Amino acid sequence: MKEAYGPLAEWFEYLNDDCDYASWSQYFIDGLSSLGAGLCGLELGCGSGAFCRALTRAGYHMEGADLSAAMLTKADRLAREEGLRIPFFLADASALKAPKQYDFILSPNDCFNYIPQKKLPAAFARVAKALKKGGIFWFDVSSSYKLHHKVADNISADDREDVTYLSFNSLAKDRVEMDVTLFVKRKDGAFDRFDEHHTQYIHEEEDLSAALSGAGFSLIRAEGHLGEHKEGSDRLNFICRKK
Repeated sequence: MKEAYGPLAEWFEYLNDDCDYASWSQYFIDGLSSLGAGLCGLELGCGSGAFCRALTRAGYHMEGADLSAAMLTKADRLAREEGLRIPFFLADASALKAPKQYDFILSPNDCFNYIPQKKLPAAFARVAKALKKGGIFWFDVSSSYKLHHKVADNISADDREDVTYLSFNSLAKDRVEMDVTLFVKRKDGAFDRFDEHHTQYIHEEEDLSAALSGAGFSLIRAEGHLGEHKEGSDRLNFICRKK
């Protein structure tokens, strides 16, 4: 069983084509503008770089960092195909060592769900070190509600002509363990099988707020996905400023 985001990297955006990356990206663009954030940004846990590309097209100077080399390879290829020059580098969000300080750090789509609760204070402190004074840190997590009631002890499936995705999810106290299988169609019509294991940790809002405060952030607001109400939302956004 391979670690997360190996073979899945090639198919990640394709399998998430229903998440409306355009509206999601515009949510960040509008929000960063209203906060007066600068133009120099880092997407932490960038995956295949969808938000990096969208913000670059909007005039931001973006870099991307991820722990998965396969994701970074895909991100670089997709950016080049669009004629975009975006630096990508390998980095662990739980122990970030950034090459410089940024005006803002964006970390969408569950990056911090992959970090255990005990590592959050140190991870947030690393993010603060990588930001200029007054810089914006904007990240989200899959909510406790979503992981407990929609993901845990359930099966996720997406069956398409060229690829089938299966995820068998089980609750383990403070986290959800996910056994992911991909069946990828070959040119001869047969399928190759790939297996990965993912662990997503369940973070409560009050614990995240406390860890942010301890790392030197002031919370501007916390809101649900795309700015909706927090209650019952599948995703919680934390929009913070470095003191």
